[in-house]
Amino acid sequence: MNSSSVTRRSVLRTLTVALALVGSATPAWDTTAFAAEPETYALTITHLDHTGRKTADYVTNVTGISGPGADEAVRPYDASGTTTVRLPKGRYLLDSSLTAGGEASGTDWIVQPRLDLDRDTTITVDARTTSPVDVRPPDKSAGFLYSAMVVEVTHGGTTRLANLMNSQPNLRVAHLGPDAEAGSVKQWFDAYWTTENLGYGLGYVFTGNRALAGLTRHPAREDLATLQVRGAARPGTEGTATVDLQPSVGLTIGYSAKLPKPGTATYLVTPERGTWDITYHTPSAPGAPTNRYAANGIAVRAGRTTAHTFDNAVFGPDLTGRPGVVRDGNNVGVDVPLLADGDGHVPSSPPYDAASTTLHRNGVLIGTQSGAPGRAEFTVPRGRATYRITSTAKRDGAPGTATRVTASWTFTSDTTTAPTPAPVSVVRFSPALSPTGTAAADASIRVPVTVLGAAAGGRTRSLAVSVSEDGGASWTQVPVERGAVTIRNPHAGTGVSLRAELTDIGGNTLTQTIVDAYRTQ
Repeated sequence: MNSSSVTRRSVLRTLTVALALVGSATPAWDTTAFAAEPETYALTITHLDHTGRKTADYVTNVTGISGPGADEAVRPYDASGTTTVRLPKGRYLLDSSLTAGGEASGTDWIVQPRLDLDRDTTITVDARTTSPVDVRPPDKSAGFLYSAMVVEVTHGGTTRLANLMNSQPNLRVAHLGPDAEAGSVKQWFDAYWTTENLGYGLGYVFTGNRALAGLTRHPAREDLATLQVRGAARPGTEGTATVDLQPSVGLTIGYSAKLPKPGTATYLVTPERGTWDITYHTPSAPGAPTNRYAANGIAVRAGRTTAHTFDNAVFGPDLTGRPGVVRDGNNVGVDVPLLADGDGHVPSSPPYDAASTTLHRNGVLIGTQSGAPGRAEFTVPRGRATYRITSTAKRDGAPGTATRVTASWTFTSDTTTAPTPAPVSVVRFSPALSPTGTAAADASIRVPVTVLGAAAGGRTRSLAVSVSEDGGASWTQVPVERGAVTIRNPHAGTGVSLRAELTDIGGNTLTQTIVDAYRTQ
């Protein structure tokens, strides 16, 4: 007799039916008991290896998609190679991995995206039907790390997934059964390779009505996009960072590697996989918690290089992808990252020694809150008023670490009936600095100036930028020309501070100061 390993839910259903039979006086009166249970059919699956013999080396999953069996998920098994499981009527996704001969011999993955169970059904999963997945980078010396293949099937508004991870490059795949509906089967494959100096992320996506029956891709160097990850090491933050790379879309595995900093990691990736995500983990200071930065949805193009620098100056406020200040009724919430790095990446745990946010209404203090930089919540009286919010973060350290960052906004706001963004802005300063956050002393440097938030996109009425060489005790205004200012750097070892004063077309203002924005060397 075949034995099957099924989910606990299916076991409980079987027990319920058995109890109804035992307690029944006559079969004619069992209609109520059986009406509560869907009709089931026997699904018999036979597994054959590359010699055509039955094999016990398999893992088979049967996942419900639609119909009475939509919530079923079973993994039937019998060491004889043939297993039977009873399931309700419905559309199912079946996938089976066969590993006869051991891991070194590779894996055969056979997928049936359309299994319509409406009668007793027998299926044969045959390893002899598979074809190789031959995907490799242009560098023959690259070593294979691992891969993942995923099949996503949609039917009746429901989507189900099957996936397989591999630690060996010799994967073979096949489609089983009839075609599914056009465009209902989406499949992708991601593989990672490495050399002494490069990492490769090779991913491909396919959409149709069948699972893949083999895959061959040998991209040339010019077919790939280059992603560079630069890790900075300002004073006191030297060490080793961790870089994680993976596609933005779909279930997958990622590539993780250590990066001594300062340093640069280079990856070659396939544009066909879509956008890519980078996560950068770095100790912010000895004994401090690990700081996490993320750059998600990075668009890449074949033959082009995209670089992201993490944890480097100029640290300052950022409003990318967020309103910053929101009023909801009579509640005002502040969420402005004050210590985003020079590329605008927001840290998970920015090092700081003190931080506070203060709110004034019509010149009267509403309150002050301490805690995370740029974050606070206040309750304000009803009605229209002029508000001033000031957020400050202070931290000890050498020049170039943004020892004090302050942003002060004024705007007019009235009671709202739903969450409504307040018209606040910030200014990003983006000079090209060394991996240690420094610029050449006694030389001129161009500092791009970018407005984010309410005043972006031509909604700036006025913008003035000033520079200080004495920690903000005195300031010298410098002209903003073609989106940048030019600064003549002072002697080596000096911290250069930056200030922006902005008014948007609605009369809302910003005063932003970064003391020790970068240092000279």
